[in-house]
Formats: sequence, structure tokens, C-alpha cells
Amino acid sequence: MMGTEVSVYLWSDDRDTGQAALEAVYREADRIDRLMSTYKDDSEISNINRQAAKSALVVSAELYGLIRRSIEISELTAGAFDITYESVGQHFDFHKRQRPNEGTVADELLNIDYRYLQLDHDSNSVGFTQPGVLINLGGIAKGYVVEQGVRVLRSMGISNAIVTAGGDSRLLGDRRGRPWMVGIRDPRKDGKVAISIPLANEAVSTSGDYERFFDEDGVRYHHIIHPSTGTPASGVHSATVFGPDAVTTDALSTSVFVMGVDSGLRMIASLPNYESIVIDATGQVYFSSGLEQPRKPAAE
Repeated sequence: MMGTEVSVYLWSDDRDTGQAALEAVYREADRIDRLMSTYKDDSEISNINRQAAKSALVVSAELYGLIRRSIEISELTAGAFDITYESVGQHFDFHKRQRPNEGTVADELLNIDYRYLQLDHDSNSVGFTQPGVLINLGGIAKGYVVEQGVRVLRSMGISNAIVTAGGDSRLLGDRRGRPWMVGIRDPRKDGKVAISIPLANEAVSTSGDYERFFDEDGVRYHHIIHPSTGTPASGVHSATVFGPDAVTTDALSTSVFVMGVDSGLRMIASLPNYESIVIDATGQVYFSSGLEQPRKPAAE
């Protein structure tokens, strides 16, 4: 769903209850996918992209709220997070190894600016003030999927679970008396874990240049677009953010990736209850100020 895999892992004393809970989460994920996926022509967000530059559209309160939250993150990050990146992003096809040429990037860069979005809270309407603007919630919607999934599980009496969508996970409780061990992937060694972090009742999101990409002439072209250049952000291999809300961690992991180590970790340091781990383009690992760097094992 939304171009990624959604998975649920839970405990239940009753098999039927557990199975019903699984199915309820997948129904909720499917509902959100049909609402917010740009892969679906009949989704509400696809309709916005077709019509909002012509006239403002009244949209569902749910979608309006997530778009408004996206703009708030854009303001917090000085535009490092910007859902109008889709104006350039639409021209990438990672399966076919296709990317836009410099002229297309230059033209579409004029359409990337979250301030082109015009929201009206009284009517829940969304408009674009510039023709050619397109939006994509891929940097925040998967966090919303897992956050909503945990809400569904909690309402059904489940107290120990993990819901994952791509690089976003929401932990419900702990692993029955032990913390969840969440692995941060080594961005250059497929299947290998660079760092493991014990967590409970927390959200964790990782944005990496290994999720959707292709390499060409020694350059990696990936899906995380820098809004100020219209090209894939560089300098970082992966950015992970931990915190109490998966919607926020999802958007912030993208933001830190784009902002880079110094600016990204300074921004995270200004936010209570959120922490980050960044692996830069040399493989060096950096920790935000609230995280204790794990000790290296003693030599035998």
C-alpha cells in the first residue's frame, strides 16, 4: 500500500480476536491508501492535484488535517520538508531507471514551494496558487498509517504490537516485558543492521537513500528530493527519528535527511521528546544530544 509493504505483529490471548485485529488494521491501511495514494487516480489527493490549481476544493477533514500538519513541518524545517516536491518527483521512475533532465528539473523547481498551498480552515478547502503544483504525502502518510493502525489495535484491547509501513514503525507497549529491539539498517549492506535500539511504546521512522533508487555513472538517484534543488538530497545515507507520534517522526526523518547532519540534529535538539540517529555519506554515525552513544564491546 502506498508503494510499500504494511505489516502487523501482535499478541492476543485469543486467536480469533488477534486475527480480527490484524484484519482491522489492514482495512484501515487500505482506507487511507485509497484516500491519500498518488498511485490511485481516484484517490482524494489525486483529485486535488487535478483540480486545486483551477479552484479550491473542499476535502475531507482527515486529509485536510494531514496537509495542514505537513505545512507546519515545512515551517518548522524552513522548507526542508515540502509535499510539493511531487512537481519534480513525478518525473522519476525508479523501476525503469528514469529521471528528469536538467531542463525539466529547472522548470518544475518553480512549482516547489509549500507556500503555494492555500488552506481555508472554515471550509476545509485546499487550493494551489500556482499552476503546475502537485503534492505527495509519501513523506508523512505512512507514519499516519502506522499511527492509525495502533489506534485501531488499542481500541480492540491489544496492548503489545508493532505496525510497520516501509521505514515507519509504531510500537504499542513493549515486547511482553522486554523492549522491542529496533534495528537501523546499514544503508550500504543489504540485510545488515548498523545499530539496534531498545524501545517501547514509541514511534520510529527511517528515511534512506536505499529505499527507491538506481545508480547511474557513480551517482545514486533516490526518491528523497531536496526542495531547493529539485534533485535527490545528498550527504546523508539514512536519518532515523524516534518520538511519541509516527506522523511527526515520518516527516522529521525526511527533514533531517534533507537538512544534513548539523542542521538536522540542531533542529531535533529543539523538539522535546524527539531524538535522531544519522548515518552520513561516509558511513559515520551521529546521535542527537538526548541519546547516549552505545558503548563498543570490550576487547576480548
